[in-house]
Amino acid sequence: MDPLTWLLHAQTQIAGEPVLVREIVGNGFGLASALLGLRRVVWAWPVGMVGNALLLTVFLGGVFATPQAHDLYGQAGRQVFFFAVSLYGWWRWGRTRRLGTAPDGAAVAPRWATGRERLGLLAVAVAGTAVAYPVLAALGSWGPLPDAWILVGSLLATYGMARGWVDFWLIWIAVDAVGVPLLLRGGFYPSAAMYLLYGVFCAAGLATWWRTSRALRPARSPIPSTYSEAVA
Repeated sequence: MDPLTWLLHAQTQIAGEPVLVREIVGNGFGLASALLGLRRVVWAWPVGMVGNALLLTVFLGGVFATPQAHDLYGQAGRQVFFFAVSLYGWWRWGRTRRLGTAPDGAAVAPRWATGRERLGLLAVAVAGTAVAYPVLAALGSWGPLPDAWILVGSLLATYGMARGWVDFWLIWIAVDAVGVPLLLRGGFYPSAAMYLLYGVFCAAGLATWWRTSRALRPARSPIPSTYSEAVA
């Protein structure tokens, strides 16, 4: 049996339940991508794309043989969108790295989103979830409302990461808070464990990027105390 065929069919047991090896491997690539993202390394994007390809096959139980027999179309669809947004992130971080525009030489310079950018994120989150919910429900997705938020929130978080916004960690935490219960009920135990671990990891990532954004912030010029200092 060749390695690809083995990966598509191999299963193991967790708590007496069958689990696909490719679900474990795909989430492993996702965690590796997150670790590289925390360190602002360009390789975060292609590594994550490998995980996206594997997890796409996990959440389409009606197309690929899965022990859960649940179709989570939002979870599956986000892997496709992840792949597309990751191409943008890969290009943007690679360009920053080549041009050396990040002050510390990394692939991106973290900053908080502006008020206008946050309003845009909020508007897309509400509108996107409202549109995705009936679509996923019509497709027969299991748990369409939380699945809709996971889809939209994940895309916003990935886009925010590509732009270097510290806020993207907060969006991921909100996605994880919904994703863990949904995946546990569906029997996707490795993915649920990954979401739980990722939630803790996101808190650490938030603190790290926040500190970095403050360290890279240009020093403010002191306010002159006298007229002569101001015109000097």
